[in-house]
Amino acid sequence: MTAMGEELLVVRLRADRAEDDARLDAVLHDALADTPHREAEGAAELDGAAGRRVLFALALGEHGVNAACARSLLRLRAEPGLLTGCTAGLVVDGGGELYTKSAAAELALAVNGAGSALLGRPLVEATGSLANFRVQAKNLGVGLPGAYRAAVRELAGRLTGETFPRRETPRLLALHASSHHTSNTMQLWSRVRERLAGRCEIEEIGLRNGAVSDCSGCPYTACLHFGERGRCFYGGLMQDEVWPAVRRCDGVVLLCPNYNDALSANLTAFINRLTGLFRQMRFYDKAVFAIVVSGYSGGDIVARQLVCAMNMNKSFYLPPRFAMIETANDPGEALALPGIDARLDGFAARLLDSFA
Repeated sequence: MTAMGEELLVVRLRADRAEDDARLDAVLHDALADTPHREAEGAAELDGAAGRRVLFALALGEHGVNAACARSLLRLRAEPGLLTGCTAGLVVDGGGELYTKSAAAELALAVNGAGSALLGRPLVEATGSLANFRVQAKNLGVGLPGAYRAAVRELAGRLTGETFPRRETPRLLALHASSHHTSNTMQLWSRVRERLAGRCEIEEIGLRNGAVSDCSGCPYTACLHFGERGRCFYGGLMQDEVWPAVRRCDGVVLLCPNYNDALSANLTAFINRLTGLFRQMRFYDKAVFAIVVSGYSGGDIVARQLVCAMNMNKSFYLPPRFAMIETANDPGEALALPGIDARLDGFAARLLDSFA
C-alpha cells in the first residue's frame, strides 16, 4: 500500500447538469480543505494512478444516471490492472432518495475488479434529503449538512492514513451452507484450500440445515446490551462458534452459490446476525473474500450484495479482486471449466498477497 500522508487522488464523476454537482462540490471543498489532494475528471485521467489512495466522488441527478460514471465503468471493467495497488473510498451524492447505494455498489465492484482494495466502510452516501444522516447529526450535535461534511472528512482521514495489517500466517474462516459432495462452490474451495495449505490457518464452519436462525430485529438497546457481553438474544451456533471464529480470524471466505440471484438464506442470516458483534467492534482489520458460482448467470449481482453487506455495512476490508466468480451448473462442471486452474492459482495468490 501507499505511504501514509501521500496526496489523495479525487476522481470526480460529474453529473450531466452542473446544478446536480453543486452540493458535492461544496462538501468536498470544505471536507478536504486540510487534506492534500488533486482532482481527476473521470477514469479517463486514471493513467498512472496505480498505488495511489483514491476517492471516487459521484454526483447523481434525481434519476440516478451519470454518463461520466458509465464511461468510467467501461474503462475499469476493461482494464483489470488499472488500479493495481490502490486503496479506494467513495462519496455518492444523490438528487433523490433512491439509487445512491446501487450506484455505489456497481462502481465499487468495478474499482475492485480493476485492482483496488476498498477500506472497510468506504462509502459516504448522501440522499437528496440527507435524511440518512439523522443519527450522525444527532450524535454530533450538528445539522444534516454538517454531518455529511464530517463523514466525508472522516473517510478522507482514514483513506490517507489507514493500512491493512500484514500477517505472516493469516487465519482464515471459511463459511458455507453447501454439500461437499455435489456443490461446485465447495469443489472450487477445496482446490483453493489445497493451494493455501501450510501458508494459512483455516477454520471451516458449515451453516446448513437451520443451524443459524435469522436476525429478528431486536431493539437497538437490546442488541447492544447482549452484544457488549459477547452474546446474542437468540444464542446458538452464531454466538457459540461463529462469533468467536470471526474474532479470531484475519479474513473471512464466503462460499456463495447463486440462489435466485441472491445469497443463500443461511449466509444472509450469518450477515444479519453479525450485527450484534458489530455493535462492539469494527472489522476494518479483517478481509472478506468470496467464491461465487452461478448456474447460468448473475454472479456479479451476488458479488455486489457482498460488497454492500460485508464491506460497506459491516466494515470488512475488501482486498483487490476479492471474489472468484464462475458459472457452472451440473455437479463437477466448475472444475472442468477452461482455464480454471489458472484462475484458482490467481485467486489463491491474491488472497495470500492481501496479507503480505
